[in-house]
Amino acid sequence: MTPADARTALLVDFGSTFTKAVAVDLARERVLGTARAPTTVATDVQQGLDAALRLLAERTGVGRFDVRLCCSSAAGGLRMCAVGLVPELTAEAARQAALSAGAKVVGTFSYELGPDDLAALAAARPDIVLLTGGTDGGNRAAILHNAAALASLPGAFPVVVAGNRAAAGEAAGILRTAGKDARVCANVMPRLDRPDLEPAREAIRGVFLERIVRARGLTAAESLMDDFATPTPAAVLDAARLLSVGAEGEPGLGDLLVLDIGGATTDLHSLCDGFPTRGGAIPKGLPEPFAKRTVEGDLGVRFNAGSIAAAFGPSRLAARAGVSEDDLAEVLARFETRTAVLPEGDTALLRIDRALAEAAALLAVDRHAGRYERVFTPLGPQFLLHGKDLGGVRVVIGTGGPLADAPDPRPILACAAAGAADADPEALRPARPEFLLDRSYLLAAMGLLGRIRPGLAVRLMKRALVPLPDAADGPAQTPHDPSTSRR
Repeated sequence: MTPADARTALLVDFGSTFTKAVAVDLARERVLGTARAPTTVATDVQQGLDAALRLLAERTGVGRFDVRLCCSSAAGGLRMCAVGLVPELTAEAARQAALSAGAKVVGTFSYELGPDDLAALAAARPDIVLLTGGTDGGNRAAILHNAAALASLPGAFPVVVAGNRAAAGEAAGILRTAGKDARVCANVMPRLDRPDLEPAREAIRGVFLERIVRARGLTAAESLMDDFATPTPAAVLDAARLLSVGAEGEPGLGDLLVLDIGGATTDLHSLCDGFPTRGGAIPKGLPEPFAKRTVEGDLGVRFNAGSIAAAFGPSRLAARAGVSEDDLAEVLARFETRTAVLPEGDTALLRIDRALAEAAALLAVDRHAGRYERVFTPLGPQFLLHGKDLGGVRVVIGTGGPLADAPDPRPILACAAAGAADADPEALRPARPEFLLDRSYLLAAMGLLGRIRPGLAVRLMKRALVPLPDAADGPAQTPHDPSTSRR
């Protein structure tokens, strides 16, 4: 049966903490049900999948599906290093391409790689290296030097070569001679003013499907699926893009920000041009992509809860949770060995969970949002915009367990907006957004569904997202109706 003829779909996300399964009736255009179980990648990932599918069958009465798609961020996700020429240009373009492909960037390197760079790169243990450098027809020497340097490193990591097209083939040849898997795609920076991230993104996805799925112990699960489509963060970004711009005649919601708080990372996806909202300001540096993703590998509320406390400040975090620093330290130590633990009636743990999620949101948005720099010129003071100005974003969507499971998720999601307590006042956050919640963990699943039914994916997301009004407005009762949006 072809995807076009399919009547039911199973959409599975192997997360770092939980395996989530979603059943969709494609013919009637409705979500039949969702289920989740702890991910068991450390033993046999199929155990967690089987548990989620049993629960899904109990809830929906459906055990067989016409099409089965999945994504994964289990076992730490996709680790990548990006190598470019100039930090603000090709190296930044390489980093953005890696992030948009769903990778966790564990190192970015510029200019010609030296001994210290190679030592740091090896210590990062990348699954893939993205090698760039030079615009088309520009610098050749750097990418060839760096190809030879990478060829000297031990390890079987594949290399995606996406630099100066006049030297890319030769660079790949150097790597292949050394036994490396090297793949050439179009330059991420063919011109200084025109990044082109999509070819590298697709090449990275290809390596993920061919090699990383098997390396992560997901082969058994792969045999049960029709397509192991993509890393989970890339699926969420695909869903966000569809929800923003629409598809197949189904209108989108316009500019939006997706805050995805997870057990291992906190990811942000901004879908907007991000042009200056301050009159007369001038964008500085590499043009920002419309669909931008950042991943904060130190801001996971389970695997990296201690890192959140260190970045936010243990005393400040304890005060935010309303617990003692000793109680906070005890809970953080517990998370080191029991990453799947849920509050389940534990009031103190619930407060700590909420504080961790709020701190993760504050720190992640501070890092993602752009900033203005005031400079003095012969014509007087001017403002330069570094990064994206998110001030005009009118919709902020929350997803991930800490938001979906929170009794009151709005204060957590409100940490993404301007004026949030403890936020960096210089970060250009959404000014007056409305807040929507992905309570059913649908975004990753809808990113998968968008590969075969993009219009349906948009409709289901718009129906399922739950508005989070101010407390004075009363509790949310119905999913988001796009016709009532303020845009």
